[in-house]
Amino acid sequence: MAEAVAQSRRAFLVLCAVAAIGLVWSGIGPEDRLTWWLEVAPVIIAVALLAATLARFPFTGIVYLLIAVHAAILMLGGHYTYAKVPLGFWLQDVLEFSRNPYDRIGHFAQGFVPAMVARELLLRHTPLRRGGWLFTIVAGMCLAISACYEFIEWWAALLGGGSAEAFLGTQGDVWDTQWDMFLALCGALAAQLLLGGAHDRALQRLGVMPRA
Repeated sequence: MAEAVAQSRRAFLVLCAVAAIGLVWSGIGPEDRLTWWLEVAPVIIAVALLAATLARFPFTGIVYLLIAVHAAILMLGGHYTYAKVPLGFWLQDVLEFSRNPYDRIGHFAQGFVPAMVARELLLRHTPLRRGGWLFTIVAGMCLAISACYEFIEWWAALLGGGSAEAFLGTQGDVWDTQWDMFLALCGALAAQLLLGGAHDRALQRLGVMPRA
């Protein structure tokens, strides 16, 4: 268990390093400063909360590393704006998409990563057991998070008008909101199916035995 806790702390340091380097890099000459603030704010808040709870509630290393990946996705999108990320243009050319798909990647991650965070919190702090109910509730929570994020985009559009266009990243797609929530749901389902077993083993090493 002690080694698992040490691994979790090392993974948290990786997250902090990614956040620090990413914030500095992405904050230098971003495409749109308002969009940058809106995108990196969740990273700053998440790292602060995780630092404050590290001593009494260390997450598994796999969760910290996933959050680090999600932070990198957000900060990259914040620097260029989602519609102009070079990686997205490359994927657009290779896969012959009609639009830059980086925004889709971001919303898939918005379901994938929070799913593992929610799964860990529920297994460690509620009577829920592994199985259908846990799977369904985690997916529902991630869909709710995605819907709340769409509310934030809506409010940003109302308050910022044209200046919030880069944050919305709709690229002219009238179904962008529906796509965003659908991909977040797909991410939540994929995370549980692909990483559920590895997450259970990480919890066992941390001394938290997931209930069968």
